[in-house]
Amino acid sequence: MTLVAVTKTYPASDVVLLAGLGVTDVGENKDQEAAAKAAAVRAEGVALRWHFVGRLQRNKATSVVTYADVVESVDSTRLAGALSSAAARLRDRPLDVLVQVSIDGDPTRGGAVADGTDPDRDLWRVAAAVHEADGLRLGGVMAVAPREWEPERAFATLAGLADRLRAEHPGATALSAGMSGDLEQAVRHGATHVRIGTSLLGMRNTLR
Repeated sequence: MTLVAVTKTYPASDVVLLAGLGVTDVGENKDQEAAAKAAAVRAEGVALRWHFVGRLQRNKATSVVTYADVVESVDSTRLAGALSSAAARLRDRPLDVLVQVSIDGDPTRGGAVADGTDPDRDLWRVAAAVHEADGLRLGGVMAVAPREWEPERAFATLAGLADRLRAEHPGATALSAGMSGDLEQAVRHGATHVRIGTSLLGMRNTLR
């Protein structure tokens, strides 16, 4: 089980403190903040594994691949292509990618869908695109439980999709699910990574 400390809106100094307490993985959701924070932490001589967990626009791919070790929010074949192009040019090792799953299939929210209605955002096509892309490595899936769903139902649904994906791509073993309010349910359904912010750092004064 990997704890990803989500440090959005908190300064690099807090990230350094968390590293001193044993945190190894950090998550950020906005490129501009994440890029500056990762650079500041590196300048302090602290090595961490950086996860980009927010919705990502294709025009930010070049920036993100320069500091992120994992991108957890890939939900389209076009985004996979943009990351592949940037990673192949700028990195000397593969970028780990998780496919973000839309558990309820709502097209207005982030996440690939399993019903095949949109080829660009079809879960299985996105996973195949990542698997075949230069510079990328398919790690597994990520999801956020929809607010309208009970977490048990949401993560059970996600676990079924993750099992199907692993049958096609045995190396895609990561399942990033669960945050401060629902991590227990996520772990019961096989989460390998939990993204924790509030329980580590408290309520944020400003959500950006």
